[in-house]
Amino acid sequence: MKRIVLILFLGIAVLVAGCTQLAGIKQSPDITLADIELEKLGFLEQRFLVKLRIRNPNDVALHINGMTFDVELNGTSFAKGLSDKAVTVPRMGETVIEVKATSTIGMVWKQLSQLQKSGHDKVDYRLFGRVFLRGLSSSIPFEQKGDVSLPFDRVENLEKF
Repeated sequence: MKRIVLILFLGIAVLVAGCTQLAGIKQSPDITLADIELEKLGFLEQRFLVKLRIRNPNDVALHINGMTFDVELNGTSFAKGLSDKAVTVPRMGETVIEVKATSTIGMVWKQLSQLQKSGHDKVDYRLFGRVFLRGLSSSIPFEQKGDVSLPFDRVENLEKF
């Protein structure tokens, strides 16, 4: 009987601790693309260094211990990434983290051909994924949409690629 009471007590303590950590988190973090740099160009895949700006609109610090994310360009998958980096985003604060992402030659080729056909000087992007918080078994989703202007000479030079 004592054993059952102890197990129930420990279970309730874990639930209360988890709820306490989530209690101050009323809004998802605002995560945006700050920069993307080509790190390695391979025949079958490309590696990128992605800089993400994380803004915390909550009155409590976010203790992030991992994330997964996808980047879409013009509605098509471009790169996928994940990270187990731990970072603390202060309450009402922001930070920039660097994470790795990978794309395949097929993803890049599809983007280049679409860009060449469209002739547009802007690319729509969508960044979405999940952040994992320390001490919790659940995650918080995020999504950001926007567009990026491209220099005209880069779009015109795609035919030479």
